[in-house]
Amino acid sequence: MAEQAFDLIVLGGGPGGYVAAIRAAQLGMKAVVVEREHLGGICLNWGCIPTKALLRTSEINHLLQHLTDFGFDAVESHFNIDKVVKRSRAVAKQLSTGVGYLLRKNKVTVIDGAGKLAGRQTVQVTKDGKDIATLKAPHIILATGARARQLPGIESDGKLIWSYKDAMVPPMFPKSLLVIGSGAIGIEFASFYLNMGAQVTVVEVLPRILAVEDDEISAFAHKAFEKQGMKILTSANVKRVKKGTDTVTVTIEAGGKTQEITVDRVISAVGIVGNVEGIGLEGTGVKVDRTHVVIDEYCRTGEPGVYAIGDLAGPPWLAHKASHEGVICVEKIAGLNDVHPMDVLNIPGCTYCRPQVASVGLTEARAREQGHEVKVGHFPFIGNGKAIAMGEPEGMIKTVFDAKTGEMLGAHMVGAEVTELIQGYTIARTLETTEAELIHTVFPHPTVSETMHEAVLDAYKRAIHF
Repeated sequence: MAEQAFDLIVLGGGPGGYVAAIRAAQLGMKAVVVEREHLGGICLNWGCIPTKALLRTSEINHLLQHLTDFGFDAVESHFNIDKVVKRSRAVAKQLSTGVGYLLRKNKVTVIDGAGKLAGRQTVQVTKDGKDIATLKAPHIILATGARARQLPGIESDGKLIWSYKDAMVPPMFPKSLLVIGSGAIGIEFASFYLNMGAQVTVVEVLPRILAVEDDEISAFAHKAFEKQGMKILTSANVKRVKKGTDTVTVTIEAGGKTQEITVDRVISAVGIVGNVEGIGLEGTGVKVDRTHVVIDEYCRTGEPGVYAIGDLAGPPWLAHKASHEGVICVEKIAGLNDVHPMDVLNIPGCTYCRPQVASVGLTEARAREQGHEVKVGHFPFIGNGKAIAMGEPEGMIKTVFDAKTGEMLGAHMVGAEVTELIQGYTIARTLETTEAELIHTVFPHPTVSETMHEAVLDAYKRAIHF
């Protein structure tokens, strides 16, 4: 088996790996991607994309239940869960196929197999237990991603206790379910199943849901979910899970009291662990901290010529963070002069529940903890004409500014389509925009984006419509 020489080897074809390989090809490097499952990784195949297809279906189902609000004489409708899942999988397949096309277009070699570091500048690739290729390159990027964390005694079994993968392809639609964990993944599944008609209970060990979000946004979302019928238990621990024939009884401790809840299915969404096993890290200078590879600001590990990006390399666990890390890493390898380290405070976070949640930068609490004197603005969707016309008056925009410099420290949103709106504030932070530029920016009318302008104005006691 002859060795194959490249300028760059990428282990993993997810949103970090394939983007890194394409950028390398654009810069004249001979690149190869080693992928053991599906191009596009978890994001395109089992995460970001198929879940959004499911959530779109649940949004439509919600609207169908409220047709009379929009002047329709409603006709009773029913969904077919098999068709719902089929559409979601078709969307994922389409995009995964598209990634393959992009790699071919950019002349990136793709090898179907599992890659492993096998000495300096060497990767050994196996398939079905057999060696199929030996690759050589001065630069190797580890982009092997992560997988769902399993809690002892609550391991997913694909039948009664579901992982996120199981929850995306249910063989039947559960009438009731319990979601353990209220991060983005847990809340998105809770919102999907709730809006499709299931009774949903969310159990969160922390004092509030969506704990990475600003306190006010978290509280607003909590209230909105409960108004929709979701049951939420915070500061709660799952003490025991007892499986029945076709139900699960969960013992929960919260507020000093213990209760039992019996549901059709349980979804475990309690975080992720990095895929650090089986990739040859033993005997190298690569350091691993709590299942994630330690890197510097340019994605370099402790082993010369070896880099790590994406979920493997630590938070935030976001596809767009992985992609941008891939670009930074490759451009630094190529010796470009204008490569800037990633500022995680400029990475937007989005949760596609109903109502949606999005944010960028510091929360108000974190800004105060860091010693900032702040100016805070708010604007509710009920004060926005487009939101009311859309039938989406439930929402809020919150802005946080440094009182001395006018720097936008953070922006936080909850409401319809805020996952699209947040990019406006993200650009503002990247450009180091102050309140002055935002105040003098003209926002189109009527749009929901006007709430963004008003939230800036409110921080400086200048809001017009509230």
